[in-house]
Amino acid sequence: GLLSRLQSSAPTVPTLSSSKSFSQNIPSCLWKLGRLNHVAIAVPDLEKAQSLYKDVLGAQVSETVALPEHGVYTVFVELGNTKLELLHPLGEKSPIASFLQKNKTGGMHHICIEVDDIKAAMTELKKKKIRISSEEPKIGAHGKPVIFLHPKDCHGVLVELEQA
Repeated sequence: GLLSRLQSSAPTVPTLSSSKSFSQNIPSCLWKLGRLNHVAIAVPDLEKAQSLYKDVLGAQVSETVALPEHGVYTVFVELGNTKLELLHPLGEKSPIASFLQKNKTGGMHHICIEVDDIKAAMTELKKKKIRISSEEPKIGAHGKPVIFLHPKDCHGVLVELEQA
């Protein structure tokens, strides 16, 4: 009947078990990506942004921390499975100041993904022609080494890698 005609004319879709293993297409690395640590948002008014997440949305919000080496003030918003990082300029040469000149109301600045070996990641990414913001990792907001990958090499997204 109709059911047997539909079954015989339906295209077959290969399953992972019957096709090549998915992991065979991924080259083995000396390092691994971990979890999403945070999404960073540049904000023109840090107090208003803190108030939105704390007073309006009821999130746990950290104290403001100045990171002069990075030219930013940071505030972390706890979300349970990850965090938001609110960024505000610290000084005129802050990368966040130039971001906010182009994006007056603020916006997503970068994502941060943990890695298990930041030095190995840097070595391999350089070989793969991914531009990295610095020759050596800098200490980030969590007190751990971080690097940034150029957005033009990451489909328009500034990616921060942080040592787990």
